Amino acid sequence: MFTVTRDPRNPIISPSKKYPWEAWAAYNWCPVRDGKGGKNGAPIHVAYRALSDVELLSEPRIRVSTIARATSKNGEDFTDRLPFIVGDSDFDKYGCEDPRVTKIDDTYYTFYTALSAYPFSADGIRVAVALSKDMKTVTEKHLVTPWNAKAMALFPERIGGKLAAIITVNTDKPPAEICYVEFDKPEDIWSADRWNAWHEKLDAHVIGLRRHPDDQVEAGAPPIKTKYGWLLIYSHIAHYAEGRPVFGIEAALLDLENPRRIIGRTKGPFMVPETYYELTGFVPRVIFPTGALLTGDRLDIYYGGADTHCARASVSLEKLVQAILPDAKKSFIRFPGNPIIAPREDRPWEANGTFNPAAIDIGGKVHLIYRAASRDNVSSLGYAASKDGFLIDERSDAPIYAGRADFEGKGRPQNAGCEDPRIVEINGCIHMTYTAYDGATPRVAVTSIDEADFAKKRWEKWSAPLAISDPGVPNKDAAILPAEIDGTYMILHRVGDSICADAVSSLDFSKEKIKKCIEIMSPRPGMWDGKRIGSAAPPILTKAGWLLFYHGISETGTYRVGAALLDRDHPIIVKARTALPLLEPQEDYEIHGTVSKVVFPCGVVVRRGIVYLYYGCADRVVSVATARLSAIIDMLTA
Repeated sequence: MFTVTRDPRNPIISPSKKYPWEAWAAYNWCPVRDGKGGKNGAPIHVAYRALSDVELLSEPRIRVSTIARATSKNGEDFTDRLPFIVGDSDFDKYGCEDPRVTKIDDTYYTFYTALSAYPFSADGIRVAVALSKDMKTVTEKHLVTPWNAKAMALFPERIGGKLAAIITVNTDKPPAEICYVEFDKPEDIWSADRWNAWHEKLDAHVIGLRRHPDDQVEAGAPPIKTKYGWLLIYSHIAHYAEGRPVFGIEAALLDLENPRRIIGRTKGPFMVPETYYELTGFVPRVIFPTGALLTGDRLDIYYGGADTHCARASVSLEKLVQAILPDAKKSFIRFPGNPIIAPREDRPWEANGTFNPAAIDIGGKVHLIYRAASRDNVSSLGYAASKDGFLIDERSDAPIYAGRADFEGKGRPQNAGCEDPRIVEINGCIHMTYTAYDGATPRVAVTSIDEADFAKKRWEKWSAPLAISDPGVPNKDAAILPAEIDGTYMILHRVGDSICADAVSSLDFSKEKIKKCIEIMSPRPGMWDGKRIGSAAPPILTKAGWLLFYHGISETGTYRVGAALLDRDHPIIVKARTALPLLEPQEDYEIHGTVSKVVFPCGVVVRRGIVYLYYGCADRVVSVATARLSAIIDMLTA
């Protein structure tokens, strides 16, 4: 698995009134290295779409797109911003958009969208190409496709002795398809007869990347060659036909010798609009990839933000590729004996489900406190313990904790109780946060017990329950950060769809309450955690920072597990977040149950560098999966 790091200098190129041709927007850029072979360290040229203000003294009065260029010697500062490709031909007189640049031999091929008609229509939107020897002066231009298409890019080397390209066909006559095409010689690239013959057998050239008939796809960056295959970064727009597009960036690995064949692909987007320069602009909530550059293991993805800015993000090439290979190594390995706790029909208090367990490692045992649901869906908490972390050695015959207060639904015959516990040990005391449900509003509640009493199972020693969140606001998924920071303790909790934090000055909850919702993490619409997120187990302190596992819910209602790294000294700062889930429903016991397709952890322990993740499955049973702590930290810090 991997994380995505947005360049801290973003946006790197923004529109400027100094340059009339890009006074309104500068976006959708594509890089190419200078010099023979485009070696690392060579200057980087970029071509990007530049959009002017409205031309008030000409008809039609529209903003006109040209292709501008800039150069960077250090890969960070881009200067010499000048127009590069302008609409001076019949096929591009109303605009030149969205360049993709590849250098073959001694020539730079810049493919772009050419607009030949106004008002804009599909038949007037086609692919054109400009040739240059120096990325400053265009030596020739040609109309490429005789029909609607966009987003064409050459592969950076010949395949089977032929020039090869990707292209998106019928972009403005959906459904669009990303296709593969080959040419014997450069002149074939702009041969209308050649293209018309190719188009007659279009189905044979399609690379099947569109997931749903209502979705839209568009080729992104020119392909990157890896030892595993051609890496294609592309745009996937969900719900496009429904008029509610969700823009995402995805990746696929194509066969080196036959790029029509998909070796592997991401299951969904690994980037969606999140930052201000992606959410706000000429066209809000757009993130659109048009280029990529490889430096060692670092893959830089060049993209447009909100049709206004040029931005960049990086991922580890190796980790990205490993994540999308068919035999990708799994972050978490399920215990073959799962599930480890299941309902007991002869125990009415847990006959309907045993799930969502807290966990703590004390005295050579992993102690689990799990949510137990009765046939009437009244939740109490049961206990189990394991010496090896896998096999259950002991288990309570009765609840060790049940609702005693009105806010826990005391006396309510159904749909109430104590749910989803998290436990931490601080200064010899076990603090347990959980969701108290009175049948109307879930609230954060807390109780505590001395560690010695806990070890001896003196469950009657639990302190009186205290509700620490407001009675009128649904609040769940609370966990205490198990360390004092600057004289305060941080509580993570969920209000609405996001993970929040609040600080309390002590752990005396007769005096302390949750008063604030400092939002630290939110859903990423369009991704696996796009609908709602919540903290899982209490965070784990590592040398890199606080490791937080969290659950994410997708638009389809599937629960998955991811991880984030919080700053060690300022835990409200999220340093990194996994782009793909670490655990998702796959096994029958995770897919089928009281609530389908749910993995929901509430407990984590670390033993000898191994993370034991305890999770509820489909609101029915408890399971455990393991992963190397160092591997998870590595994916969050690389």
